[in-house]
Amino acid sequence: MERSNLPTDFTLPELGEQIAGGDVIRVLVKPGDTIAKDQTVLELETDKATIEVPSSLAGQVTDVKVKAGDTVTVGQAILSVEAGGAPAESPAPHQGAAATKAQPAPEEPAAANTAAPAAADGPEDGPDLEPRVEPASRPAADKSGVIDPGPDSPAATDVRPSSSAPANQKVVDINRGARQPAEPAAPELPVAPAAPSVRRMARELGVDINQIGGTGPNGRVSIEDVKAHTKRLVTGGAGTAIGAPAARSAALPDFSRWGEIERQPMRAVRRKTAEHLSAAWATIPHVTQHDIADVTGLEELRKRYAKEVEAAGGNLTITAIAVKIVATALRVFPQFNASVDVAANEIVVKKFVNIGVAVDTDRGLLVPVIRDAGTKSITRLSAELAQLSEKARSRKISLEEMQGGCFSISNLGGIGGSFFTPIVNAPEVAILGISRARTEPVYQKETGQFVPRLMLPLSLSYDHRVIDGADGIRFLRWVVDAFERPFLLALQG
Repeated sequence: MERSNLPTDFTLPELGEQIAGGDVIRVLVKPGDTIAKDQTVLELETDKATIEVPSSLAGQVTDVKVKAGDTVTVGQAILSVEAGGAPAESPAPHQGAAATKAQPAPEEPAAANTAAPAAADGPEDGPDLEPRVEPASRPAADKSGVIDPGPDSPAATDVRPSSSAPANQKVVDINRGARQPAEPAAPELPVAPAAPSVRRMARELGVDINQIGGTGPNGRVSIEDVKAHTKRLVTGGAGTAIGAPAARSAALPDFSRWGEIERQPMRAVRRKTAEHLSAAWATIPHVTQHDIADVTGLEELRKRYAKEVEAAGGNLTITAIAVKIVATALRVFPQFNASVDVAANEIVVKKFVNIGVAVDTDRGLLVPVIRDAGTKSITRLSAELAQLSEKARSRKISLEEMQGGCFSISNLGGIGGSFFTPIVNAPEVAILGISRARTEPVYQKETGQFVPRLMLPLSLSYDHRVIDGADGIRFLRWVVDAFERPFLLALQG
C-alpha cells in the first residue's frame, strides 16, 4: 500500500557562529501558501543582526507554528510543508543553514546500514553533521566539570569520525527522532553532538562538553547550553569553575506590593549582551587601570584636518584616532592581541589586528569590527568607522562584520563621565574605555604656572590571566604618549 504524503516540519537551521536563535519579527507565509526551496519564510532578529531565514523545503504550507514576537531556537519547528515527493535537497553547507530531514514514522525501525552524513571540509562554524558515536567511557573530569587537559584529551582537539565506517559499526543519524546507543569506533571521539563553535566555547570556558545536557534536537548541545552549564558551575549549582566565586542570584520580591510596575521582555540584543558580559565578568579576572592624556595638540590637529577627512567620506573623531593608536600598540605589545585557551593551557597570539568599536543603537550595544586596522590610514579608518556605525544603527550590519575582533574600544565621551570600568569582550583580553575630555589647569614646571590643557580620561581593562599589571600600565602609558605625541605613530607604527 502506498503511503500518502505527510507534512514535513521545517525547523530553524543553524544561522552562524554562536547564534542559538532569536526573536521573530515577521512571518512571511501562511497556511495554504505554496513555497519554493530557498524562499524567505521568516525574518528573525538575533542577538547581532536581522536575518532572513530561507526554507529548505518546497511545497504547500499546512501549518505555521510561530508568530511575530515569539522567541525561537535552532532546531525548533517553524512550519509544516506538504510536498509532492521527498523534501527538496538541503542547501550547501556554506550557506549556513542546517539540513532538515523528514522524521521517520515511529513504527518504522531504523535500517541497520543507515548511512551517516559525510563530514565535509567546510567553514569551521558551518553546520555540524557529524554522526554521534558513543565511546565506551567519557573523559575524566573533576566534580566541577573542568577537564584536566592532556595530549589525548578530546577537549583539546575536535576529532571527526571517518566518512566511511566499518560495516559492523552502528551509526546513529543525529537527525532521527530517538537517541540510540552505538558501539564505539574509537574511544577518542567526542560524545556530545555540537557545532565546532560550541565545542570551542566549551574549551575556552574550561568545561567538559560531554557533561552538558543538550536541549537541542537529539540532545544537540548549543551555545546557550554551554552558558547555562557554566553559570550553574559559577553559581555553585555543581561546584565552582575557573576559580570564580560562588554567588547565587537572589529571588526578586513582588514589587507590585508597593506600586504599579510594568514587565518588558528583554530583546535579543539585550539578552545576548547580558549573557555574554555576565559570563565574561564571572570567568575573567578583570583589572582596570586609568590614566589621562593631554590631547590639546591633538585636538588642534583634528580640527585642522577634519574637513579633509570629511571630504573623503569620514568623520575625524577621537574614536577613529584611537583605533589607529590601539592597532599600532598591539604590534608593540602582542600579548594584548591574544586569547586564552584554558582547556589546552595555551595562549593564542593573533598575527592580524582587527579592532571592534562599541556602537550605541536603539536595540542595545553592537560592536562592529574594523579589519586590518594597523595597515590603514586614519582617514580610511574614519570612513570605515562611519559606515559601520551607520549600518549598525540602521540594522543593516551583517554577522560577519561583527566577528573576528582582537581588541575593543568603548567611547562614552559623547555622553559624559570621567572614568569607567569596561568589561573585556571575551575571548579578547583587553578593552579601552574613553571618557569625555575636559579642560583642566595643569602645572608646568618650565613656567611655574598653571595652564589650561584638554585632558582625555582613559580606562584600560584586561584579563589578568594573560596580562600582568606592569604590562598593563606600560600599554596604557604607550597609548597616552601616542595621544600626546601623534608623531609616535609614524615612528613605531
